[in-house]
Amino acid sequence: MIRRARGERRPRTHLVLALAAAVALLTGLLAWFGTPSSDEGDDGAPAAGALPADAATGPVPGGSCAPTALLVPPCGAWWGAYVPHAGNGSLKDAVYAFEKKIGRKLDLLYTYHDMSNTALDGQLLTRDEQILGRDRLLMLAWESTVWREPHHTDWTEDQLGWAKVASGTYDREIIDPQARRIKAYGKRVFFSFDQEADARVGDAGTPEEYVAAYRHLHDRFEELGVDNVVWVWTVSGYLPAGKLFERLYPGDDYVDWIGMDQYNYFTCHDTTDWKDFDRSQRPAYEWLRAHISAGKPLMFAEYATVPDPADEDRQREWYEEIPEAARTMPGAKALVHWNRAVPGEGCDLTVNDGPGLEGYRTAGQDDWFKQPVPGR
Repeated sequence: MIRRARGERRPRTHLVLALAAAVALLTGLLAWFGTPSSDEGDDGAPAAGALPADAATGPVPGGSCAPTALLVPPCGAWWGAYVPHAGNGSLKDAVYAFEKKIGRKLDLLYTYHDMSNTALDGQLLTRDEQILGRDRLLMLAWESTVWREPHHTDWTEDQLGWAKVASGTYDREIIDPQARRIKAYGKRVFFSFDQEADARVGDAGTPEEYVAAYRHLHDRFEELGVDNVVWVWTVSGYLPAGKLFERLYPGDDYVDWIGMDQYNYFTCHDTTDWKDFDRSQRPAYEWLRAHISAGKPLMFAEYATVPDPADEDRQREWYEEIPEAARTMPGAKALVHWNRAVPGEGCDLTVNDGPGLEGYRTAGQDDWFKQPVPGR
């Protein structure tokens, strides 16, 4: 743990009492009003690498639309995004800039980490994540890999292997330290282990080894008293792999939310079929509700569309249709945009400018995506 140097002389008793009173008053005000927003300073920000402090920032929302203990919003859905780090390496700067473009604060921020145990990519709840998590929900996606480039720049990685994770090989050096960081953070977080597990079968192991690894991670967290995790099991949603999804499911006792990643690729990956938002999401949504769980909340953990080079309005309309379509899929309780291009020609999935930004900005203003975000 990094500690601040303390070279000051001990203050006199009356000063100590005065400072204690001021701290108590400030603590009460923060509990009532919350911590500073992105427009305010970062005084008191966590030191890089230090064990996270309790992140609770206010009372739990009340009323009929208050989210449940498993972070399910009854009256709508969370509006979230994955935002890559800025060129200067700051996630905080990137998120603030993105939110300025879209005209609102994200409810949910989706971040990815490997198991390198390094401060750059392998440390859950980085300094920036803790700052951003003050008034947003965090979704931590943890991959059982070691990335070869910072922030997975070129998408190359080395698999650690599900069998080894399940056996406890990485408990003491990798899993336990990160579990303790989440526990110290205190605030509830969404947590996903090896999202799109169906795409990792073979390289990482068998479906049965994945289930064993997932359950081991879940049980290990419980043993360490990490009770502020909402577990999200995420598959691609590519329906020809439906039977594989069933084999990869860890079981109802181990899963709180179900996640799926579906896109309208169109020109990307040699596809030619334009799917509007509804047609890109509904088939996987209905299949997962019918074959995995009809009762668990579902997260569109990654979604986006590329533009149509022949019709620039098509991308804007794709996003503008989201609120109406989302209301007809009431089990979808979080929509998380993937705001990053993927490898390949015609694979720009971002909404950083143009018609795509216009449509996404409009969709995000809908009341369906204006739910009270808990501060603890």
